[in-house]
Amino acid sequence: MAKNKMKSHRGACKRLKLTGSGKIKRNKAFKGHKLTKKAPKRKRGLRKSTIITSADLKRMLRSMAK
Repeated sequence: MAKNKMKSHRGACKRLKLTGSGKIKRNKAFKGHKLTKKAPKRKRGLRKSTIITSADLKRMLRSMAK
């Protein structure tokens, strides 16, 4: 039995969600403030969530301790 357990990064767990197929879903950045200079089309796109790339997947799963 292992002595130490990996702690999950609580900030990452609150921001990321694991999908049924094992991918990680996240919300897009740049939607917090200074929205007057951003085009409506860009703001609509920022509303939608997206899937984390395969390059970052292993690192994010480790931070979520999954």
